[in-house]
Amino acid sequence: MLFEQVCIIGLGLIGASLAQAIRDRQLVGRLVAVDRHAPSIEAAIADDVIDAGSDSLFDVVAGSDCIIVAVPVKTVGAVFKDIEQTMRQGLIEEDGIISDVSSTKLNVVEAAKEVFKQLPSGFVPAHPIAGAEQSGYNARRSNLFVNHSLIICELKTTDPEAIDKMANLWEGVGATIMKMGVEHHDAVLAYTSHLPHLLAFNLVEQLASHDDNMDIFRYAAGGFRDFTRIAASDPVMWHDIFIANKPALINALDEYSKYLSELRSLIVNEDSTQLLGLLGRAQSARKHFGHMLTSTPYTKKLTDPSNTDNSMATSNQASSAYIITPSTTINGSMTVPGDKSISHRSIMFGSLAEGVTKVTGFLEGEDALATLQAFRDMGVTIEGPENGEVTIHGVGINGLKPSKTPLYMGNSGTTMRLLSGILAAQPFDSVLTGDASLSKRPMERVAKPLREMGATLQTTGERGTAPISITGSDKRGSKLQGITYDMPVASAQVKSCLLLAGLWAEGKTTVIQPEISRDHTERMLSAFGYDVEVEGNKISVVGGGQLTACDIAVPADISSAAFFMVAAAIAKDSEITITKVGMNPTRTGVIDILKLMNADITISNETFVGGEPVADITIKSSQLKGIQIPEELVPLAIDEFPVLFIAASCAEGQTLLTGAKELRVKESDRIAVMADGLTQLGVDCTVTEDGIIIEGKGGNNSEAVFGGAEIYSHHDHRIAMSFSVASLRASDTIKIEGVETVNTSFPGFAELCNRLGMNIEVKSV
Repeated sequence: MLFEQVCIIGLGLIGASLAQAIRDRQLVGRLVAVDRHAPSIEAAIADDVIDAGSDSLFDVVAGSDCIIVAVPVKTVGAVFKDIEQTMRQGLIEEDGIISDVSSTKLNVVEAAKEVFKQLPSGFVPAHPIAGAEQSGYNARRSNLFVNHSLIICELKTTDPEAIDKMANLWEGVGATIMKMGVEHHDAVLAYTSHLPHLLAFNLVEQLASHDDNMDIFRYAAGGFRDFTRIAASDPVMWHDIFIANKPALINALDEYSKYLSELRSLIVNEDSTQLLGLLGRAQSARKHFGHMLTSTPYTKKLTDPSNTDNSMATSNQASSAYIITPSTTINGSMTVPGDKSISHRSIMFGSLAEGVTKVTGFLEGEDALATLQAFRDMGVTIEGPENGEVTIHGVGINGLKPSKTPLYMGNSGTTMRLLSGILAAQPFDSVLTGDASLSKRPMERVAKPLREMGATLQTTGERGTAPISITGSDKRGSKLQGITYDMPVASAQVKSCLLLAGLWAEGKTTVIQPEISRDHTERMLSAFGYDVEVEGNKISVVGGGQLTACDIAVPADISSAAFFMVAAAIAKDSEITITKVGMNPTRTGVIDILKLMNADITISNETFVGGEPVADITIKSSQLKGIQIPEELVPLAIDEFPVLFIAASCAEGQTLLTGAKELRVKESDRIAVMADGLTQLGVDCTVTEDGIIIEGKGGNNSEAVFGGAEIYSHHDHRIAMSFSVASLRASDTIKIEGVETVNTSFPGFAELCNRLGMNIEVKSV
């Protein structure tokens, strides 16, 4: 039992729901209640919700080691006086726990100080973020607090053990505990709860005062009903809350009035671009923060009919798994999603350009959507995406505005590293953050050369990871300076970061790469009218130029196509054609490697789209052979190696990969994770410092290579998709856990696989 006896003062919706939840879960030894409404006490006793009750605290409080005050905020002070008297009379201990459920906290703390003079060590101000339009004892719900937040306002005078006990009680009824200061609580609730209720009451009053009010309410659309639903709440309660939280609410109301005035001006002046930007940012911000708070991907809808929470965060992300029954053959013609690298850059360059950029074929995956959201947060008006189409109203090279919150990159290392280059040159401060996986990846590889250019960046921890804090030029007092940087490792992300920073730097910025890496940034700079100097492995830009808007057609992503290229090669009697795939020569290493392994690949319908070469790729069942992969091809296929390891396992003979340290710092250590999975599936492999040795089990496509196993993908999308391909040569079921991140690069992957002949079942776990 958490407590010997709990006394709840007030059996309205919150107090009665808490009593019912405690009773149902048998969390305390004895439960008593106080309420001036005699029928509520009588009903609670008859329903066996409480053991005893009265309209007087003095009748039932004796022996209580926890008192929870659940009365209107205006009457909390009077209740505290009664509690103080019971202490003096010895009915309860002075170090017993006293808590409340009020939605304002400053006034509650002040009332406690006035009554007790010195705040009791057991005083724990609390506030459950839950409620309903109905009120009173009969509106109670035992599950009212399940998956809802409970805010505890920690005070220096409170015994930490008392806080822990109250947290345990609320967790016992299903709540999630949050902690914050008293003043911060009142300010936050003024914006998120009190102001919306005030506006709902006001709007209903405004419309009810019209002469044609009957028609107004008769023909009110769903939006009106949804917004004004909360105006059905208890007016006395909200009157007390508005007065109690007056300072914070007035601040919120003044700020709202300012925004409303600006919105009125946009409509009066028919400023279509700015109006569209405001509406688009508001729409995306609601989705964006909802996904952040619930750790759900952008491609997962934030809907859960069983959840009655009124907040944005109404869905909890569960990990997903693939359950794959072996199949042996796939056939068909297909398209894969747009190129992720080009999708990222189209948003960045379009935002920084003068004019309007229209993008088609945009990848509506997690990573690219994180980039889009970041630029919306910095004031760029972006329409879409819808069916792969995005319209970007560029703000010019110096038009970005500071985000009011840290920029969230999700799982996208490309976004974080490239955006670091852009933001290092801005006059304002920025903070870049990401999910748990991204926060483990090295960021000093871009921070170090940016510091050489004069930027001020702070990475986190000894390993130099996210979050990244960037100090703007207005504070550091200097612009970036162009440098010549000799890259220790070929990396398109590092190269692009420095070239982007170079757009604002004084003088020339030159990047020298040890091997050729993907050149999408150089190509897109040229497409947007910015001069780029390319001399072999040396790329240079001179700062101070402008970008001019243009239309971008994003080709299909060769990294996504690679899974189906390998699938067709290792499967029996299979043939797949993948249309309009990007054939950038810095990205086609996977084709070169598969051809060296004796894969049957045909390239057709070659053309150019938006400055990028594209073609159709046809691949048939092949008798693959093991090879030593040429190191010069490694940077050109760095993202495709996980699925190439599957091909190597199905080849005849040994495959040796060297010079691939970069694979160890991707979303996971892809060499180690793939090696673990291959071993579980029965393939012999040896991990080396910069690569792997895989012992192929034969090129006969009719024989199984892999057994069955449960594979953990470490939430790495390419690991998950690669082991899905392995099922085509498996003898038993393969289960892959942690596949929800597949949406970062390939929404609809499982559905497309099944259409071609595979058998993938997606389950939440």
